[in-house]
Amino acid sequence: MTQSVVVQVGQCGNQIGCCFWDLALREHAAVNQKGIYDEAISSFFRNVDTRVVGDGGNISKGKICSLKARAVLIDMEEGVVNEILQGPLRDVFDSKQLITDISGSGNNWAVGHKVFGRLYQEQILEKLRKSAEHCDCLQCFFIIHSMGGGTGSGLGTFLLKVLEDEFPEVYRFVTSVYPSGEDDVITSPYNSILAMKELNEHADCVLPIDNQSLFDIISKIDLMVNSGKLGTTIKPKSLVTSSAGALKKQHQKPFDAMNNIVANLLLNLTSSARFEGSLNMDLNEISMNLVPFPQLHYLVSSLTPLYTLADVNIPTRRLDQMFSDAFSKDHQLIRADPKHSLYLACALMVRGNVQVSDLRRNIERLKPSLQFISWNQEGWKTSLCSVPPVGHSHSLLALANNTCVKPTFMELRERFMRLYKKKAHLHHYLQIEGMEESCFMEAVSSLSALIEEYNQLDATRSMPVEDLPRLSVAV
Repeated sequence: MTQSVVVQVGQCGNQIGCCFWDLALREHAAVNQKGIYDEAISSFFRNVDTRVVGDGGNISKGKICSLKARAVLIDMEEGVVNEILQGPLRDVFDSKQLITDISGSGNNWAVGHKVFGRLYQEQILEKLRKSAEHCDCLQCFFIIHSMGGGTGSGLGTFLLKVLEDEFPEVYRFVTSVYPSGEDDVITSPYNSILAMKELNEHADCVLPIDNQSLFDIISKIDLMVNSGKLGTTIKPKSLVTSSAGALKKQHQKPFDAMNNIVANLLLNLTSSARFEGSLNMDLNEISMNLVPFPQLHYLVSSLTPLYTLADVNIPTRRLDQMFSDAFSKDHQLIRADPKHSLYLACALMVRGNVQVSDLRRNIERLKPSLQFISWNQEGWKTSLCSVPPVGHSHSLLALANNTCVKPTFMELRERFMRLYKKKAHLHHYLQIEGMEESCFMEAVSSLSALIEEYNQLDATRSMPVEDLPRLSVAV
């Protein structure tokens, strides 16, 4: 069994991380009721005997003593991390795995990347090495951060280069929260474009998340919950926005519902690596099968179902509907419409009581309505994990390498150019040692090159699909 380390950077990264660990504990508690430290739990948690001083207290099997998250928490403000350490999850984090400062990055990528990056490089490396030493078979680093602020975008992407240099064989999966057009950080277009260049060059897979999409999903759920229609009562634990049954029972924060959606994405993404199933998919298989070209590693994600109805007289949501929803724009975690764009590849990660035949039937049913690139018409990767999420009988996470991400990047570039043409706020960046105007031009050129790659792929949509001869097998 492999292990993964979560590195949560900045305010947004740490708030999502907090929800992730909360829901991960809830999920394992539902499955592992005897309290035995097994391989599934070991993928994200260490079992520690707190009576032993130092690093000698790791317990590899037997009863759970004290679980410690395989996590590194980084923020250049103390607020969020201190809140976590005073909250119900305080015992889950090893105090030696935290890095905080007081001043913050002031919504400036250059401060996070150039100033705090240099200042904390050795400390960050030490924490990462320590986390890696506690793993028997380290497979992946999950980085959680936002693109619009200073610490998440700046230090978060600085960290990627450190990981690439120090652990070149370990996969780097990045969950990046992109700012919406109504973002309250004026400099977020600068921060996002500068961060994008680093993601292009140093990440293996990026899961872009759009704040507006998360908000739309919550609005849709609220509409259903408050509709008052007969048969629309929802199981509280099944809501993709809820942490019912977890440790954080009180004091829900304004962004908790949005963060819980992202936490559920990460839980479903790793379910096949943690639990048994008839078709397992390792994290390295995601990168291998879904990323045909190095820089086109942005995967659009969708989660279904968003909730489960509680009324037993209402038939459970038909399986086929779950698959259809995964390809509708209402369920995407980024504002995109993959159905009307070009697929390079697609992964379906199914959990719960679903058969391989159900999976194949739905792929055949949906294929005619989805346009795959001419040279990869069979570009499907599938997994079946037998353990469903808490509150559900089955669920589906779809990951699509699809040209529908292009409008998000184009909009980002437009917002950047509006500021940059006026040189607005530029002096805040240029006063930082190591920052020059060429950094901005290189970053926007990198993004333009990425957009052009998607344009070239889109141009092939009208090309005829080659019907390759196949070997005939006599039955």
